[in-house]
Amino acid sequence: MGDVPGGTAGGGEGAGPLVRYEVADHVARITVDRPGYRNAQSRVLLEALDEAFLRAGDDVDVHVVALFGAGEHFSAGHDLGTPEELADRAERPWRGGIRGWYEQTYELFFANTLRWRNLPKPTVVAVQGYCIFGGWMLASAMDVIFAAEDAMFLGSHFQYFSMPWDLPARKVKELLFEPRFLDAAEAERQGLVNRVVPRDRLEDEVLAWAGRVAQNDPFQLRMTKLAVNQAQDAAGFTSHLVNAHGLYVLGRLGERDPDSFVVEPAGRRRPMVQRALENWELNRKPR
Repeated sequence: MGDVPGGTAGGGEGAGPLVRYEVADHVARITVDRPGYRNAQSRVLLEALDEAFLRAGDDVDVHVVALFGAGEHFSAGHDLGTPEELADRAERPWRGGIRGWYEQTYELFFANTLRWRNLPKPTVVAVQGYCIFGGWMLASAMDVIFAAEDAMFLGSHFQYFSMPWDLPARKVKELLFEPRFLDAAEAERQGLVNRVVPRDRLEDEVLAWAGRVAQNDPFQLRMTKLAVNQAQDAAGFTSHLVNAHGLYVLGRLGERDPDSFVVEPAGRRRPMVQRALENWELNRKPR
């Protein structure tokens, strides 16, 4: 058992690692541990997470990687301005302008996620509660997704835009045009999620599945995963992601136009997230 260096936890939790790492029975268990901020993905956290995945990929004793998010929610997305994140930006600023913005979004949110998708070992993720934007990106980079019954997925045209591969194209448009959350049951029907289980059984179910997979030959697992990933790549998966990232950057720059409909909220929440939460509450009310 061990921890991954990378700053300390926030949100009133006290000092501690943002990512926990342990290996047992050929399964590497990686836990994003920032529950006070709903596991918001700061730059420091993402760097620690990248290190954990690379560590698991290099360890011959690891056959399978299981990813978890501590607390009530898997991840509420990227960190848009916690005190720790703002302090890190001041200490390690990205260069300005469009070039700096492109480099930041590519290196911090796109290239690392693609590396995790291409890890030469099977990966499985446990999703509970909110799985918003960056949370969806992280979960979708894993090979298999287990979801608790309370899981709520919210996508967007984010940096690692895998959604047209996660779901049918018309479903993606429906979700993003509105926008709205995808609950666990619908996510399973649409093929985003492999299995939905009760919240109190999520961890055990994921570890049990990972344990069964870990009993197989690691080289055969690697070749099988590579064959499936290459089938997607032959159909244009990676080239689409690269192109979609460029369109993401263009779309975000367009938000600065004087006639843009996008109005940045006063808090640390993207406008589409606010709209989706409002739509969710509206649809829950009796009619």
